[in-house]
Amino acid sequence: MPEGQFVCIVGPSGCGKSTFLRILADLTPLTSGSVEIAPGKPGKPLNSVVFQEYAIFPWKTVIDNVAFGLQMRGVRKAERYAVADEWLTRVGLRKFREFYPSQLSGGMKQRVSIARALATDPEVLLMDEPLGALDAQTKTVLQGELLRIWEEHRKTVVYITHSIDEAVLLGDRVVIMTAHPGTNKTEFMVDLPRPRGIEATSTPEFASMTGRIWSALEDEVRKAMEAQL
Repeated sequence: MPEGQFVCIVGPSGCGKSTFLRILADLTPLTSGSVEIAPGKPGKPLNSVVFQEYAIFPWKTVIDNVAFGLQMRGVRKAERYAVADEWLTRVGLRKFREFYPSQLSGGMKQRVSIARALATDPEVLLMDEPLGALDAQTKTVLQGELLRIWEEHRKTVVYITHSIDEAVLLGDRVVIMTAHPGTNKTEFMVDLPRPRGIEATSTPEFASMTGRIWSALEDEVRKAMEAQL
């Protein structure tokens, strides 16, 4: 995939979307085949991962969570806190910098996760249904924030989602996976103009794109459901 592209992967439950992402992150070993990733740039981590489950440390404050990746890379304290402060400002959480995760809402926790992932300046951002557990209103707000942040930094993103609407709203390209075992069935280029906001979801072009993707995905969803009977 080209550098700076936002790729969304959609497929039925159990097809291996999250497993594929974990392979890309080098968290799950391959059993066959191969994955080729271009060498990273000096001084930058190759990737950062944002999970659905708010994978932040409950015993650390918000700013300590965001600064954690930089700490693991040996960045000196003053610099890592300055970077963490900057990212907390960008995601609207700076006034909560000394709070603990138990004091935050689900949407705020996920913003902390996103800020922590981006604070290390990764070349590739891997996101596994990061907004899937949120209520509809919070999800809409964070989709808008994610679009704004991506427009500003143009990171390469691989984004797992069950939502066709979300994939079309966020992505440059949507990859459809088959039912288990998951393979690449087909791909769609999203030609909706950028910068793109939530208002794009009300256009005829958006409806047409989501309809075409569902036509390609529907049979795979039915196969996955039948396999569970």
